[in-house]
Amino acid sequence: MLRVLSTHLFLNQRLHPGLLELASKSGAEAVEIFAARQHFDYGDREHISELADWFRSNELKAFSVHAPLFPDREMGRAGAPAVNVLHPEKARRIDAMDEIKRALEVAEILPFQNLVLHLGERTDGWSQRSMEYAETALEHLGAFAHPLGVRLLVENLVSEPTTPEHLLEILELGHLKHVGICLDLGHAHLTVGVAAAIATVGPRIVSVHVHDNHGIKDEHLWPGDGILPGRQRSPR
Repeated sequence: MLRVLSTHLFLNQRLHPGLLELASKSGAEAVEIFAARQHFDYGDREHISELADWFRSNELKAFSVHAPLFPDREMGRAGAPAVNVLHPEKARRIDAMDEIKRALEVAEILPFQNLVLHLGERTDGWSQRSMEYAETALEHLGAFAHPLGVRLLVENLVSEPTTPEHLLEILELGHLKHVGICLDLGHAHLTVGVAAAIATVGPRIVSVHVHDNHGIKDEHLWPGDGILPGRQRSPR
């Protein structure tokens, strides 16, 4: 099992080699780079090159990139629309896929293996139409990602279209054999339960997001600081 640290921990800071050094010293073997422009500006070739140079000289690997959730530097607080490939408006879906493709293009300079992708937002409902939108987006983005050597991973969230059962239905009915699943344990705990999620999507799991909560909201706590079943943290 590869120990991967998400740079989401440093979301309010510009990602720089010093933070990657810190991740390496913490015992991580690889990182998942969170594509948020105020943190990692995936449209800035100089920023990408700076990090790529560091990776080439160090053992820490770039295992994955988390696709952008918003296209701006304020995470939508200034009014920018979310990156939503399930949005009812076609123009919004196209804009969302274009933004995700910008993050995928990072692989031309800084190679990474996987792109973790959200399908829609918290309030999106499950319907035949949303399933079709998801299949179309994954097929389109998968075709873009493949020549770059990147595999798409869809993440279970707390919305109807992203339950483990619905994600599996999207992948199977869409014949999306090359798309994997990033199982988020915190999100599973808030919805169907971790054991049920694993039982549903087990063979398609490629990556796991490990964080904790108290079963009420998505707190993103350190493992053992909530009530997620499993081994607790050692006493400090």
